[in-house]
Amino acid sequence: MGELVFVGLGLGSEKSISLLGLEKAKTAEVLFAELYTSLLPELDLSKLEKLVGKRVQLVSRHDLEEDCGMMILTAAEKGGAVLLVPGDPLIATTHVDLRIRAQKKGIRTSIVHAASIVSAVTGLSGLQNYKFGRSVTIPFTDTGSVDETPYNVIAQNRKTGLHTLCFLDLRVDEKRYMTIRDALEVLFGLEKRKHHRVITPDALAVGIARAGSENPTIKADFVRKLQGFDFGKPPHSLVFPGKLHFMEVEALVTLAKAPEKIREMAK
Repeated sequence: MGELVFVGLGLGSEKSISLLGLEKAKTAEVLFAELYTSLLPELDLSKLEKLVGKRVQLVSRHDLEEDCGMMILTAAEKGGAVLLVPGDPLIATTHVDLRIRAQKKGIRTSIVHAASIVSAVTGLSGLQNYKFGRSVTIPFTDTGSVDETPYNVIAQNRKTGLHTLCFLDLRVDEKRYMTIRDALEVLFGLEKRKHHRVITPDALAVGIARAGSENPTIKADFVRKLQGFDFGKPPHSLVFPGKLHFMEVEALVTLAKAPEKIREMAK
């Protein structure tokens, strides 16, 4: 029986891989990596190859989605293959589909977990993880169509007092990465269409850049202030808090340099 192991690379550099993940990568007969679902800001592919002691074959979105990961499945059937994935391996639905395909072919699968943007955001911001509702991606708007999903998700979470984690669109092959300023412009555009006062200049938001790296940036403030804040290099994420516990408020003031005024929002 062949084997396919999904190994998380974490969020920072090649050093973010776990010891178990490194062991699996070193002993793999064939080693693949996909680097299009997320950006690891400090990853150096040549250093990664030196660390694992073998060549890493990069796979594209086309390889995994259009070709259904056949090159990986074929290698796994012949013996053992490892797929290196940014963050935690099964956060992206693409990889769930690949695992299902492998299992149906009789290929044994396993997962070596790593840090995820989901866990990193809660740790950096101090917001409580069980108070997050549905997450959503804010896409680029240059396709001509307007996706109202991000606006609707933030609105629905807010009604129930839950926080919303917004993933910002990225196109690694084009080297395009949405910034927090870009995302807020998209949301303000949706506010002009919907008029439900979900995204206003006085709304509280938390911007996070390069989570998991050695120099992350986190800033909580009212949207009108965040628009002009320099978060530096990507990747960026955005959180719209719901109801805030007093400890969450204290964390945002202390850890994310939120204005003292938000103490009035504590429940």
